[in-house]
Formats: sequence, C-alpha cells, structure tokens
Amino acid sequence: MLKKIKFLIFGGLLLSLMVAPVSAEHGEVPSTCSLTALDGTPVDNLQELQGKVIYVDFWASWCPPCVRSFPFLSQLDHDLKDQGLQVIGINLDEKIGDAESFLEQYPVDFTIALDASKQCATDFGVIAMPSSYIIDRKGTIRHIHRGFRSEEAKDLRLAIEYLLTEPL
Repeated sequence: MLKKIKFLIFGGLLLSLMVAPVSAEHGEVPSTCSLTALDGTPVDNLQELQGKVIYVDFWASWCPPCVRSFPFLSQLDHDLKDQGLQVIGINLDEKIGDAESFLEQYPVDFTIALDASKQCATDFGVIAMPSSYIIDRKGTIRHIHRGFRSEEAKDLRLAIEYLLTEPL
C-alpha cells in the first residue's frame, strides 16, 4: 500500500512538472535576451528556437551544484538533441576567464552563452545558481528548477521527454 501511495504522489508531482504552465508573468520567454558565445559572436535569440524544447541553464563557475549539473546536461544534450531538445548554458560570471577555466575542467558539447549585461538573467528572474527553465516548443516556460540535486534528474528528464512528444 505504501508503495502505491508513493507512486501516486510521484505521479502527481511528475504530472504537475509536465503539464502545469508557470504563472502568466513567467510563462513567456523574455524577448530581450541578448546572448553571445565565449568568443563574442551572437548566439541565436531564444525566440528563434521556437519549435524546439529548450533547457536554459543559468550557471557560474563558483557554483558547486553547477559542477554536478553539467554531466546531466551533457547527457540530456547527447540523448535528446535529435528529438528536438536544445540545451543552452548561460554563464553569469563577472570574468570570462572564470567561465573558460571552468569549461576546461568540465567540457561540454551543448551551447554555452554569456549574458554580459545580466539582462537575460534579470528578465528570467534568476535568484539561485543554477537556475533552469524548461521551455516548450511553443515558447512557453513550463518549468523552473532552482539548484541541482542528482535525485531530481530523473524527474527533469521525464518532464523534458514529455514535452518532446507534445505537438507544436
């Protein structure tokens, strides 16, 4: 009986992650995000990625949970990119060298961008590191996740897989 109750609670939590849109004021992706690559070249505006499920992760080199989240993000990118997932790590370090040193230690294949003005982080309402935003194919933020705990990775992945199956 206890196992059944745990399953029902987990199922309800998972369902809320998958289908409950974020409150209206945070539902739409901010249009003012101006991101650049580490080399200074512009990165696609998040609005231009409509049609994909986007996992936006704000991170910094001084953030211990960010170290733990990068293998998870890399695995997501590797496993689900061909199904329409776009993982974007947005660095918020004050010095670009700190981000570069971090990435030398923890290399990734997913897109890394800089938010030099911090306007994108402000518009998203980032209040913790890391802060992740899962955006559906229509451009609506469907889930906000702050921090990173390995035991939550499975639920996040299931929520993303669900969004990848939704029609545009």
